[in-house]
Formats: sequence, structure tokens, C-alpha cells
Amino acid sequence: MNISATLNALRLIYNPKLCRPQLTIGTFNELPVPVGPHIKAIVLDKDNCFAYPYENNVWPEYSSKWEDLKKEYPDNRLLIVSNSAGSSDDIGYKEASMLEKTTGVPVLRHTVKKPGCGKEILEHFYGKNIIDHPSQIAVVGDRLFTDMIMANSMGSRGIWVKEGVKLSTSLICKFEKSLYKYFDF
Repeated sequence: MNISATLNALRLIYNPKLCRPQLTIGTFNELPVPVGPHIKAIVLDKDNCFAYPYENNVWPEYSSKWEDLKKEYPDNRLLIVSNSAGSSDDIGYKEASMLEKTTGVPVLRHTVKKPGCGKEILEHFYGKNIIDHPSQIAVVGDRLFTDMIMANSMGSRGIWVKEGVKLSTSLICKFEKSLYKYFDF
């Protein structure tokens, strides 16, 4: 269970715009590269964003976009942040190591799941002197209640991948899409 997501989702009662993306794209292939004129670093969700859920490879249809991102944002400017690989569920960080090997992009090792690991992301980029301000980070993900809440809570740009690699049938994902339509973000 993701306690961080559950507690942060309750914040939506008072401020539903916390889950509002600044940009919505259908699939990962629609991600503009460069992402924006002031963006220096990109946080990438893994499952159902650029990879099939629970697999550690870039989805074949997205390999060209992946390479474009790596060229545009070299030297640790890309960071994979997943609630599976690199999280406290990843015993010995075996999934994180495998994902780094197959993608060529670092994976954040974090103790708090999204959306609560914003501080760890900021420490990563500040520690490498990549950013001067959280607004220089774009968070790309397929979940409003984790990725977009995290982006907005950090003061970063949120880019929502609406469809993902696999069309999700989970009740939470259906609710997120309904909320998106309801608030006409």
C-alpha cells in the first residue's frame, strides 16, 4: 500500500488543482524534446509511462524518443523515479540496477513513495548542481495522484501521459481520468 499517495490524495479535497498537469500528452512519443526553455532536468515514471508495467526496458515504440531525451538531457539530467524500482519495495535495489543497465539512466533510490519523495528528487538534482530552482524540473508520468501531485508539490512542471503503454483498467486510474474531465483541467 502506498501511504504517501493515500495521504496526499486527501489533500485534493481542499485543493483539487494539486493533481493538475501543466501539459497533457497522449503517449510518451508525444513528449516534446526539449521539454521547455527553462527545463534542465526530467523525472520519468517507469511503469506504463515509457515501459510496460513491471518490465525494465523502454517500450520499443518509444526507443527513438528515449534516445532524443538522453541526447537533450545528458549527464544525470534524466532521473527515473518509480514506486517499484528504486523504492523501499525493491529489496537490494536489484530492479533499480537492472533498469539503469537497460536504460542508461539513473534510478532514484528513495524511502518514501511518490508523491512524497519530492525532497529526495530535489536533493539529487541540487547535489549534482543541475538545477537552481524546482521549476527547472519536469515530471513525466501517467498518474495524477502520484506523479502530478508530486510535480505540483515540488513546484515543478507536470506532464501527464494520459494513455500510457497499456490502457489501465484500474479503478483509481478511471477515477483520475474522471476527475480530470470533471475539473476540465
